[in-house]
Amino acid sequence: MVGPLLGDDGVTRCPWAGPTASVMRDYHDTEWGTRVHGEAAYLERLTLEAFQSGLSWSTILLKREAFREVFCGFDAERIAAFDDADQARLMGEVRIVRNRLKIAAAVTNARATLALREREGLEAFVLSFAPADRPAYDDTATMATTSAESAALSKALKKAGFAFVGPTTMYALMEALGLFDPHLTGCFRRGGEPR
Repeated sequence: MVGPLLGDDGVTRCPWAGPTASVMRDYHDTEWGTRVHGEAAYLERLTLEAFQSGLSWSTILLKREAFREVFCGFDAERIAAFDDADQARLMGEVRIVRNRLKIAAAVTNARATLALREREGLEAFVLSFAPADRPAYDDTATMATTSAESAALSKALKKAGFAFVGPTTMYALMEALGLFDPHLTGCFRRGGEPR
């Protein structure tokens, strides 16, 4: 059980951000739990959460710019047009996580994102699963990794044709996108308004 930790800069943060300056701390301080807007921003986070499955988040953050480049700025139309040759090219791209199933899922999810345009669109779809009750955790032992809402989002996305969108991955997505405040009580970011 770990509560918020005091960093070397005198600021108290969620413990996973680390006590010293790092890509994780920067992400915690500027992005995690903050609302983003637009289809590409949502598709990026959905894609990166899927690629993170089984890996450390720092690995994904360190490769993020390469992911943005090879996935065309997460433009759903461009990714949806990827064919077998494009997917084989990505398997040879050493700057990203090379996993055939996750690469295929990124293309599948871009195609499903395009289909959602006929309805409310990816952003509104995901936001519709925001929990009514906003959790507040004091330490890592009490933090959840899934919720009824993340399970429902997972099920709905699968029904809409998405892949690699399990309940745990969707809970992490909901945290990252600020569908609720994921910061521990005592973290300097706790209670900040979604931007």
